[in-house]
Amino acid sequence: MSVPSHTAPSAAAPAPGAARSGGRPRIGFGLIGPRRGRHALSADQLEAFALPVGDDGVVIGVDPGNRPAVLGINRPTPYDITLIGGLWTAQVLVLRAAATGARIAVETGRAQAWTALAQAAGGGQPCVTLHDVGRVPPQGASAGSPVVVVRDCGMRPPRGRVVSAPWQSVMTLLPYLSPVAPRLMEKSGLVGVQRVSPDEAARIGRIMSLPRAETEALSTLADGVTLWCTARDRQFVMVQATDAETGLLGSARRMD
Repeated sequence: MSVPSHTAPSAAAPAPGAARSGGRPRIGFGLIGPRRGRHALSADQLEAFALPVGDDGVVIGVDPGNRPAVLGINRPTPYDITLIGGLWTAQVLVLRAAATGARIAVETGRAQAWTALAQAAGGGQPCVTLHDVGRVPPQGASAGSPVVVVRDCGMRPPRGRVVSAPWQSVMTLLPYLSPVAPRLMEKSGLVGVQRVSPDEAARIGRIMSLPRAETEALSTLADGVTLWCTARDRQFVMVQATDAETGLLGSARRMD
């Protein structure tokens, strides 16, 4: 871009920055820059600048319209998630959350199921750490270093020592609808449900106030499909694993 050159003011012209009233100079305003015309656009022209930008977060799959479904998991407020589903889906979410820069602390009684993922995630950086049940230390979460605590503690997870906090979300993985599930679901900001038995589906439908069609669908969901629910919204999401995720975790499966 060429920059127009300035010509020196003539002897008859007032000095740059000089006041027009009172004949006294105004000090400190500097040189007058080049003058250019303003750019104006109509409302119709502004629409051409629209960008398909969705919510900020982790892409957890695609919705029935094949559009990306995004979960804002790193938040400035405490956030609890309950996933009634399989280890495969939980581990895909962990890999994708780690890719956004979050640190992951996994509280588990089956460390062997997480070891390969912890070693592969982060390109050699220790972004996924494994801890025995009840042994997760304080994580020091912050806006610059958000944390996701994953509780993989079986059907009856004990109350966690590390709870959700600003920039620290907690995701509890339950293989099935256990006796503690209603309590966890009611306090969670988000609930994910994969394929369950018809009896479990009926109970989940009552807890989450699901319509009949969605309740009945819970017992027929394909592997890798999750119904994500909040108090007001519901969305079926299918995980489409990348080649790297499939190479590390295998194909989508509900059972572990």
